[in-house]
Amino acid sequence: MSRFNAAPSVIVAGAGPVGVVTALALADAGFAVTLIEAAADIDRNPRASTTHPSTLAMIERVGLIDRFVREGLIARYFQFWDRPAGQKVAEFDHQILADDTPFPFVVQTEQHKLARMGLDRLATLPNATIRMNTGLTALEQNADGVTVTLPDGERLRADWLVGADGGRSTVRKALDIEFEGYTWPERFIVLTVTDDFEAMLGCCLRNYFADPDEWANLFKVAGDGQGPLWRAVFPTRQDEPDEEALSDEGAERRLQGLHPKPGRYDLVHRNLYKVHQRVAKSFRQGRVFLAGDAGHVNNPIGGLGLNFGIHDAMDLADTLSAHVFGGADAALLDGYERRRRTLNIEFVQQQTIANKKRLEEKDPARRRASLDALAETAADPVKAREFLLRSSLIGSTRQAAAMA
Repeated sequence: MSRFNAAPSVIVAGAGPVGVVTALALADAGFAVTLIEAAADIDRNPRASTTHPSTLAMIERVGLIDRFVREGLIARYFQFWDRPAGQKVAEFDHQILADDTPFPFVVQTEQHKLARMGLDRLATLPNATIRMNTGLTALEQNADGVTVTLPDGERLRADWLVGADGGRSTVRKALDIEFEGYTWPERFIVLTVTDDFEAMLGCCLRNYFADPDEWANLFKVAGDGQGPLWRAVFPTRQDEPDEEALSDEGAERRLQGLHPKPGRYDLVHRNLYKVHQRVAKSFRQGRVFLAGDAGHVNNPIGGLGLNFGIHDAMDLADTLSAHVFGGADAALLDGYERRRRTLNIEFVQQQTIANKKRLEEKDPARRRASLDALAETAADPVKAREFLLRSSLIGSTRQAAAMA
């Protein structure tokens, strides 16, 4: 037992979905958890929304699955399209994973909803405290615990600290951990509309459009009470000014280029952001751990970043519980970094880079070969299952279980 609390204690920095799930999993395991968040409320900007089968099983573990599915959209299929030709190239059916997972589908639920659900449940737990509007400015640790300093000078002490505070992580920076990788030269623009692409285009709820000039991703999400919405994601030109990309004319040009329609699109939100492929050089330093975007970021094609962050959360909760409550040697803690960093590089980084290359390929021969290979894979049940095991992170979850 900790000498600071009646139960071993953990501070979790960051109330995004990864931080909230981490806090829930640790509280369920018996830790006294304090969740701190610099912002006054959770970030509601349109961000990750695709939750894969492997992650749904973890959301079930922290008691959120019924509400999560109810407030989202079940997407059994996803499709690849040849945009210039206007043709569907391949369709993958998650039902082929019925023997591999109790959730042979993905759920389209915006990430802020997951954070909200988790905060609601966390607020009911007697061993959990939520402190919004409470960032950290510094941290220090010794053999017995970690102390964080808050903006007003208050100091909080706990046995462990988890940095789940995003790509600009204060925790990672305080530990002086290098964030290795690079930033893509183009940015991504997200345009959210009420127009029904499923009816207009004949597509499913998750779609990837290959185009050597301007690829696109297209997803349906449940929305926040105003009815379902569609998100279209495009790359900008490398030299494209922000004001041009975000202008009404620029947005309309991109949307009409994806599917021409009479009149203008009903645009309800637009967002422009830089895209990175980076992995922290270390995921653990003493009693401090990194999880989610604090430890790794990637382009969003394939919807792997947030999912892998939730996998971090559950791996960390299990690892720390085995050490603190199960009596496992402290050397077990090194396995968290070994698994999470290795698997992020081998699965998430490689897969998302390959996904982007597939969509933007300019060489006609390589492009044709890539699309033909997708069609062949989707048509072969054995190949399709292997493809889906990897794309849904079931493969990485199984590999993690086999790693010490």
